[in-house]
Amino acid sequence: MLATFNNKKMVWAIMVIENPILITFVGYLVLMMAIGFWAYRATDTVDDYILGGRKMGPAVTALSVGASDMSGWLLLGLPGAVYLSGLSAAWIGIGLIFGAWLNWLFVAKRLRIYTQLADNALTLPDFFEKRFHDNQGYLKLVSAVTILVFFTFYASSGMVGGAILFEKVFGLDYTAALVIGSAIIVGYTFIGGFFAVSWTDFFQGCLMLIALLIIPFAIFSHPETHAGIDAIDPAMLALVNDKTTTIGMISLLAWGLGYFGQPHILSRFMAIGSANALPLSRRIAMSWMILSLIGALATGLAGSVYFATTPLANAETVFIHLAQAAFNPWIGGLLIAAILSAIMSTIDSQLLVCSSVITEDFYRKWLRPTADDRELMMVGRLGVLAIAVIAGIIALNPESSVLSLVSYAWAGFGAAFGPVVLLSLFWKQYSRNGAIATIIVGALTVVIWKQLTGGIFDVYEILPGFILAIMTGVVVSKLSAPNAKIMAEFEQFKSTL
Repeated sequence: MLATFNNKKMVWAIMVIENPILITFVGYLVLMMAIGFWAYRATDTVDDYILGGRKMGPAVTALSVGASDMSGWLLLGLPGAVYLSGLSAAWIGIGLIFGAWLNWLFVAKRLRIYTQLADNALTLPDFFEKRFHDNQGYLKLVSAVTILVFFTFYASSGMVGGAILFEKVFGLDYTAALVIGSAIIVGYTFIGGFFAVSWTDFFQGCLMLIALLIIPFAIFSHPETHAGIDAIDPAMLALVNDKTTTIGMISLLAWGLGYFGQPHILSRFMAIGSANALPLSRRIAMSWMILSLIGALATGLAGSVYFATTPLANAETVFIHLAQAAFNPWIGGLLIAAILSAIMSTIDSQLLVCSSVITEDFYRKWLRPTADDRELMMVGRLGVLAIAVIAGIIALNPESSVLSLVSYAWAGFGAAFGPVVLLSLFWKQYSRNGAIATIIVGALTVVIWKQLTGGIFDVYEILPGFILAIMTGVVVSKLSAPNAKIMAEFEQFKSTL
């Protein structure tokens, strides 16, 4: 028995030594777990666990925003879309760049200042409750439920991407790949909280950018690729081609609206050490984003040239196949680890937000108002496990598309929270009932619109959801008299800008 066990250990050791990609992955994962344990030692309070004590620097904030934003979609979904339809898929990148820039410019500073003035609100639902003096807790409850529902779908998209990665690279069964990938991500999020998530995001963001620039550069600089570029269909290089429709362009550009309501991105604005550091952080973040999106578009085009005669069965694996085909296993392994970086950097942020909601907006609000920090951090860690299990069950379907799952969750948050965040930060007469109605109408519009097809219903559901939610919030708020105390607090907030 002992001999058999030792033989199995020896076979595994030989496989690791002879597999450069596996060694690269193991080394990368060890680094991530090391950061998790370091962060665990730096986490003393629930404030540290949820927002890092509001002391994150501009560079870490910038890359954490970018990495947690883009997810596996940046290295799997977007290159795959370009591989299939050409540069017409770039419209989504244009919409995202514009939306992200507006979010940094108009939301970041106001949210950072207002959440601290609102009795140090740690989560969006907590901020909404304190902003509107919602003593009954209905607004917090509606917000928290919405976050948990849509983030569960969002996290499942990342788990699908992680499973595809392990399945393609190591030949694992899809279910086994899903379990392994999810366990790794849950591990360091469970241990380290916001510090771990932000610092791992920083390193992951650097690796993602390097990978997205190196792969297309290597492919297009190869002499044999030049003939392939000349032979490529000119329509693939056009922003508008025969496959482009007006509704399609509007839908892709509308993705930019989603930024105003993404809790995992907005929490980074809340956690930066000082509002004065936000301009520098914005410049770093936008530079990273523009370069990364250009790299993703170029990777998709490189794939359409490189695999012109041998089309890929799954377009979303074009990055993986290019990394394996164009580089030696050591470099290829490091580049493929960038996909894991993209996936991990988003799921960890989503799990942490869900954990924060469970801790602050359910447990402390409704069950144990007197719970101490130690108890709350344990509840938060158990919340990470619970959401991960549910998201993993959704991800068990190997036919799930990374892009379709992301688009659904992105629209849900954008339509439900984008309008309420903007109105909360810019309109002093906005009311609690208006905020509740905004969230409900935005979320329901996305869910219902998603089920309808044909004509106007082919527009990406975030656009009608966003418009109807804002209109509802304004109308409902106008139906009741403004609260003088809330308006005075809003004026105090404005005076600090």
